[in-house]
Amino acid sequence: MKELLKFITCGSVDDGKSTLIGHMLYDAKLLFADQQQSLIMDSKVGSRGGEIDYSLLLDGLMAEREQGITIDVAYRYFTTEHRSFIVADTPGHEEYTRNMAVGASFADLAVILIDASKGILVQTRRHARICAMMGIRHFVFALNKMDLVGYDQHRFEELSRDIRVLAAELDLQNIKVIPVSATEGDNVTTRSPNMPWYKDETLLEWLEQVDVSADQDEEGFVLPVQRVCRPDRTFRGFAGQIESGEVHTGDTLTVLPSQETASVQRLFHMDEETDCASAGMPVTICLDREVDVSRGSVLVQGTDLQMTGMFSATILWMDDEKLVEGKSYFLKLGTQKVPATVMKIDYRIDVNTGDHVPAKDIRKNEIARCEIAASRAIVFDAFEKHRTMGEFILIDRITNMTSACGTVLHPLRRSENLTWQELDITREIRAAGLNQKPKTLWFTGLSGAGKSTLANAIEKNLTLQGKHTMLLDGDNIRMGINNNLGFTERDRIENIRRVSEVAKLLNDAGLITLTAFISPYRADRRRAREIIGTDDFIEIYVSTPLEECEKRDVKGLYKKARSGDIPNFTGINSPYEAPENPEITIDTSKYSLEEAVDLLLKELEPYLA
Repeated sequence: MKELLKFITCGSVDDGKSTLIGHMLYDAKLLFADQQQSLIMDSKVGSRGGEIDYSLLLDGLMAEREQGITIDVAYRYFTTEHRSFIVADTPGHEEYTRNMAVGASFADLAVILIDASKGILVQTRRHARICAMMGIRHFVFALNKMDLVGYDQHRFEELSRDIRVLAAELDLQNIKVIPVSATEGDNVTTRSPNMPWYKDETLLEWLEQVDVSADQDEEGFVLPVQRVCRPDRTFRGFAGQIESGEVHTGDTLTVLPSQETASVQRLFHMDEETDCASAGMPVTICLDREVDVSRGSVLVQGTDLQMTGMFSATILWMDDEKLVEGKSYFLKLGTQKVPATVMKIDYRIDVNTGDHVPAKDIRKNEIARCEIAASRAIVFDAFEKHRTMGEFILIDRITNMTSACGTVLHPLRRSENLTWQELDITREIRAAGLNQKPKTLWFTGLSGAGKSTLANAIEKNLTLQGKHTMLLDGDNIRMGINNNLGFTERDRIENIRRVSEVAKLLNDAGLITLTAFISPYRADRRRAREIIGTDDFIEIYVSTPLEECEKRDVKGLYKKARSGDIPNFTGINSPYEAPENPEITIDTSKYSLEEAVDLLLKELEPYLA
């Protein structure tokens, strides 16, 4: 098979990306007869006055053809006498930057188009930064629409200088600048008579000869386990794709994170047994002894990967909702998927200047440097050392949409010098001494719903039963341990995180803990459940309607919020996300306090008995 080059076309909207690739396929005679005929027919209706519109070869969506823009990523495979190619034609519009990032994640080389009549634009810079962040090391800057500037050599030289400055800012290497006209075909596949002053290769010639193999060399053997194959009791194999290096029968491998070692007893590629396999090949490995291996484990040899729960990363934020510190997501890295939290936003990167701008939140299509903490130690490495083990995505835990993609810069060592101190007096001993099951009763609901009143009454009843308790009330906590927090989304997230950690410590002391907090976000309550422990977290939704809460308005807060005196007030100008599956639900507008307490105590019996 011919050497394969995977490349991406990107740049600002209407810079001619689809037209360029379409013209390349057409001129190189890489189309089937029916494709060519369909292109000619489709071009009769459009903006080219009946002339061939080469962009139609890649812009297949109706919305793309109607608007004359690329929306989705279009992948095309083609081959010439010298090389095979897979090209990802990506959208230039800012709205679809996430689609462009997906295309960049697979590519070895980027063809960045620049409209010669407009020069370098903001989206050009953004795409160049994203390509560099995704590990692309080879760049071709195609100065398109040279026909619109009269094939002017001085304009080409001026833009070439601008590109060199941009390359220096982004530390881009292996740069090639080629003047082209995608619509007319100048310097796409054949040398242009309109630009005799350009003596170098055409775009296709350069793509056929550029060597990107050095970028793919990574240290050692790495295989993230995707699946454990157990068709019967006699066979147990670990399947995955080799990301770097090679493996042979008899090699001794280390399993991460357990760090156990075992030798390769049998090796399969596809359905055939083999003695060796190398990077890029899907394999199934059988080891010579039983070790703990599951999806998410990594088999390695001859390299040291990192194993910790915190790291620094560069991310591209792709969610419509802004990123704030303290929010929890699913982190997918290699075949591992764990809950993780963006603990700190170090800064936002200005796509125009590259300046590091202090930021409290990150919005869609912005690039930032952050500190991320996983819920447990994971296996990873710096992106520049191991691409697959250093790239990740963040997934929204409610919508399951991809919120960000990112690359690991380095591990954070602050937790490596800490060791959990095992204590002789354990949680179980303390609980047995108090003769009770330590649980956290998490009351959530709108202000005025009756959370504090109920929690206080329940605590009194539990105390009369001989239980040992502690009540954490929202206002009381904010006047003490959390008095440095406000009511922004970021501060609310941190408020609930701290309360969760305190509640866990109180449970470890053997106490039944009651908390009364609005805790408006599902993600925060889900994270609280993870911190405290699923078996010990009892969510009690006080579902009193907003209208009833406003009628009570004991503290006069709703009135102030309605008049605009209190910003970010839950239920008025800040959302409350009702629990989806609470253990207990109660509407205090339907019961007297005594009735509500009796009902709750009955519901709590199986949890506390």
